[in-house]
Amino acid sequence: MKRNTLLKTTATAAAAGLLLTACGSDDNGGEGNGDGEYTVGLAQYVSHASLDASAEGMQDVFDEADADIEVEAQNAQADQATMNNIIGSFAQDDNLDAVAAIATPVAIAAATSIPETPIIFAAVTDPVDAGLVPDWDTPGENITGVSDMNPVEEQLQLILDVVGDVEVIGVPYSSAESNSVVQVEAANEAAESLGVEIQKVAVTNTSEVAQGVESFSNIDAIYVPTDNTVVSGLETVISYGIDNQIPVFAAESDSVARGTIGTYGINYYEQGRQAGEMVVDIITGDGELADMPTVTASEDSMQYTFNTEAAEQMGVEIPQELLDEGEVVETESEGDEDDSDE
Repeated sequence: MKRNTLLKTTATAAAAGLLLTACGSDDNGGEGNGDGEYTVGLAQYVSHASLDASAEGMQDVFDEADADIEVEAQNAQADQATMNNIIGSFAQDDNLDAVAAIATPVAIAAATSIPETPIIFAAVTDPVDAGLVPDWDTPGENITGVSDMNPVEEQLQLILDVVGDVEVIGVPYSSAESNSVVQVEAANEAAESLGVEIQKVAVTNTSEVAQGVESFSNIDAIYVPTDNTVVSGLETVISYGIDNQIPVFAAESDSVARGTIGTYGINYYEQGRQAGEMVVDIITGDGELADMPTVTASEDSMQYTFNTEAAEQMGVEIPQELLDEGEVVETESEGDEDDSDE
């Protein structure tokens, strides 16, 4: 009888030290305890809709697997000390067959501290720039996964298609997240070819997001990359957009459901499933990590998503031909967000 279990733990240093009494593993994973039972440590950087969806996708794959996969789920809630404690506990846990790392900061911490247990990441924008793998075609010694690299030029083009006359696009981002720095660089390159200007503002934590967006000057739209810090404070950006009639666009669909206008981006649930399938293949012996280079999100994970309510609140109308190509979502209520995080 399968008993794939997600253990919900709090994001505290004490919780980070909890260990599961479960299956053993060898250095390469894939052995379990000899009875088809396996243990996976899942570390998530922070709670927001995209990363939560990625974790849910992984868990669903584990639940559907023809194996008994027990999961120890930990969330650092963007706290460096908590994250280090979580990864430290995983590094010392000889029972883990694999570590699933969701978001770039967690993946870097895991790669630094866990030298042998297989690490599979999700929601990492540029694993090469982050130093996780030597190149896109080669996995690291014990790490591989699924990138959420965005089609940045197509996303900026969408802003032009919806808003029309756009000269300057504001981009709030965290200077401490390498994944965000990479996206800002891509936005600068794309903007040059599209004939627009990028005005960027850097923040170091969620509490600085409000001040950051208030510092924008004469912008025509805002583009929010897949930045954990800014997305955690997304409602602040949305409120600024509504109050100042500045259209806000996002790099992923979950942020559209929270109140941005639209995106052409990744479905993080499907991306999490991709990573979860890699985990299952590695721990059950159906695949070898050495043969699994980093992959990008599949075509099934890419979609147009629009929020017509948000567009109306920010003073723009989405062309019908674009609406016909994508999915239209409504802004989630606060209660809906709370349910998604449980």
